[in-house]
Amino acid sequence: MTIKPREKPVNDDEDPVESMLKKTGCLELHYKVQECIAETKDWRKCQDVVNDFRNCISKHKQKENEIK
Repeated sequence: MTIKPREKPVNDDEDPVESMLKKTGCLELHYKVQECIAETKDWRKCQDVVNDFRNCISKHKQKENEIK
């Protein structure tokens, strides 16, 4: 019995988190959250951006559940 190895992504250097976020369509919001936290040094001051990101992820999950 021969077991095929898993196919590797075309770009082995790509971050798996970024890859997942690209699929959700929320990657830019993720960057905005990171940017805000880097600038303010306090995630609590970034709640507007964090909530936008959370809503984007929630919408994606909801769409996935509708498809199933």
